[in-house]
Amino acid sequence: MIGLISATAAGAAARDRLAVAWPDRTRVYDGPVGDAVRRAFAECEQLVCFLATGAVVRLVAPLLGGKAADPGVVCVDEGGRFAVPLLGGHAGGANELALEVGELLGAQPVVTTATDAVGIPGLDTLGLPVEGGVAAVTRALLDGEPVALETEVAWPLPPLPFAAAGTYVVRLTDRAVEPGAREVLLRPPSLVVGVGASRGAPAEEVLEVIESALREAGLSPRSVASLATVDAKAEEPGILEAAARLGVPVVTYTAGELASVAVPNPSDAPLAAVGTPSVAEAAALREGGELLVPKRKSGGSPAMATCAVVRRPGRGRLAVVGLGPGARDLLTPRARDELRRASVLVGLDQYVDQIRDLLRPGTRILQSGLGAEEERARTAVAEARRGHAVALIGSGDAGVYAMASPALAEASADIDVVGVPGVTAALAAAALLGAPLGHDHVSISLSDLHTPWEVIERRVRAAAEADIVVTFYNPRSRGRDWQLPKALAILAEHREPGTPVGVVRNASRPDGTARVTTLAALDPATVDMMTVVTVGNTATRTVAGRMVTPRGYRWQEEPE
Repeated sequence: MIGLISATAAGAAARDRLAVAWPDRTRVYDGPVGDAVRRAFAECEQLVCFLATGAVVRLVAPLLGGKAADPGVVCVDEGGRFAVPLLGGHAGGANELALEVGELLGAQPVVTTATDAVGIPGLDTLGLPVEGGVAAVTRALLDGEPVALETEVAWPLPPLPFAAAGTYVVRLTDRAVEPGAREVLLRPPSLVVGVGASRGAPAEEVLEVIESALREAGLSPRSVASLATVDAKAEEPGILEAAARLGVPVVTYTAGELASVAVPNPSDAPLAAVGTPSVAEAAALREGGELLVPKRKSGGSPAMATCAVVRRPGRGRLAVVGLGPGARDLLTPRARDELRRASVLVGLDQYVDQIRDLLRPGTRILQSGLGAEEERARTAVAEARRGHAVALIGSGDAGVYAMASPALAEASADIDVVGVPGVTAALAAAALLGAPLGHDHVSISLSDLHTPWEVIERRVRAAAEADIVVTFYNPRSRGRDWQLPKALAILAEHREPGTPVGVVRNASRPDGTARVTTLAALDPATVDMMTVVTVGNTATRTVAGRMVTPRGYRWQEEPE
């Protein structure tokens, strides 16, 4: 919950704008300002104070308990010009909150956290437990000193300016080691603990067998991702309590799923009790990985719990990102986030140049020229399989005549794949032309480099006969100058010569052009590969110079 506090009428007006925009996220605190701040500090995860920063400093100073526990606090000035994260920039989420407040109120976020200011992700913001000299290593990164990354476990990380070697080290490890003075340990959630338990097994006994197994194997409890067991034990109190104390979820599988897992230590007892010869080992191994600790029993008499520990393989992450038609303001916020999250960027060189300034320091760029789509797809998937966070970029929407298809044809279930939609060329062109896509429409590429012309012609003819609005991609190049005239001739067999046609080149870019002509008047020689051509259906009209296809198939009668 976000507590909102104001002292003046102007502050209350801005406060109420947030309250209306975020009704489920905010709570307004009235009354004397000091009391309101103290109550909100105790009750909320974040605060937005429409007060002077000095006043808020004096009010919250006696309330501070620690970096991990204090709420994030954002101050907004009386004029609504600035949103300043005052406390809890990272841990309390104040930096992100300031950005949201600024966007909603039209205020300028003033983020003073050093890592955010220079575009380097903070080591405590990576979503992983962190130990050691965070401040010292972060300072080294900011000062440009060599900081080495040692990855004992492959895990996707955002870009950081690491060096091949250095006196400062960030180590990605699930081993129970102590960090050095110039070292930070990042704990990936790489361990799965399989658990079996008799009915009524005490939580203390379940925890004891887990903790002793981890301790003797030299593994960190902070890298445990989940406890896994058979679904018959999904409500076993001792397992649920042990998971709660470890701060991890319980994952369950059916007895049939576990019975299909090959294990080194099957047993008749669980087979008779729950229908599978193994619970602990099979549950830990169900999603693959390396068995680090075979099944072991708790120390009770009789033993009421068993466990096994598996290190699961790090899953790389591939984001397929659509950059839109080229204009920066048509690049979606989600696409920006994925570009900044990726430690490896793969793309066509000219598309990389469009967004190079958005990349964080340390991003590794793998770019190539035209005609290397399949190679880029293979490269992106291979990098993800190495455990990296990868962004594969394409223009428009990456799933429309772009990189998603070849990439997903290469990808298998061993990596995570995220699709990020973008504004397609057809949509960007349509917005400039008016509303040509108001009814059923289809996009057809006229390039026969990958598709035989016979197939393309059959699709054009089907669209013509079905009276569907058609947008042609890749309509004409120096080496392909006859396909567009042929496609237009097919459409002309079913549509009047005066059918509106939109021709848009470089949609949304500074040198872009858009014009509306007719099926009879269009000169194919004015079209190139940077152009999309949209041909209306029999209901499409030109209204005030704009193409309009009605939502209903017939125009309404004009009023007399």
